[in-house]
Amino acid sequence: MRWLVHSETSLYSDERLDLRVADVELPDGRHLDHRLVRTAPGAGAVVTDGHDRVLLVWRHRFITDTWGWEIPLGRIDEGEMPIAAAAREVEEETGWRPGPLRPLLSVQPFNGLSDSLHHVYRAESATRLAPPADPPEATRVEWLHLSLVRGLIADGEMVCGTSVAALLYLLVEHTPHEGSARPPAEPAHDPGRRLLLPDLPDLF
Repeated sequence: MRWLVHSETSLYSDERLDLRVADVELPDGRHLDHRLVRTAPGAGAVVTDGHDRVLLVWRHRFITDTWGWEIPLGRIDEGEMPIAAAAREVEEETGWRPGPLRPLLSVQPFNGLSDSLHHVYRAESATRLAPPADPPEATRVEWLHLSLVRGLIADGEMVCGTSVAALLYLLVEHTPHEGSARPPAEPAHDPGRRLLLPDLPDLF
């Protein structure tokens, strides 16, 4: 059943986030003061090469005090298209320029707390340009074979929700299906499909 939002009040905001409290009515009639965070969307990419390797960054996240492998991902700047932001983030964080990008999936990694929306794209090639433009973003940048992904997740060496979702989605995409060697690379167009960003009709 749907929760009804009667009001939202900002508690703190800056250029990156807006911390709010919402007066929410539950299906049973009770009211709840629910904290939430509204943020700008993000974009990133799963970049692979001709040897079934994926481009990943090894970085420390101070909030959880954990290290892990992640796909390049970052905030979409105001006025920037998600696909352009994904290409920029890959180049800034890895020093590699991705080849042609296509949509892979969109995820809301913590929708119980935030409206944060991540658009993930797919590239099947990349060109080495230079060292990463923002070295603090990653301690290491490496091409790892896709066969290692499940082990990295199982061992806790990949814990970023968006990275896990995107790479598992890619592995499923590459899994042979009954009656065909591989599912189609892109789904058929569905004019009734609900877009997560209705103001970006050309996103998919």
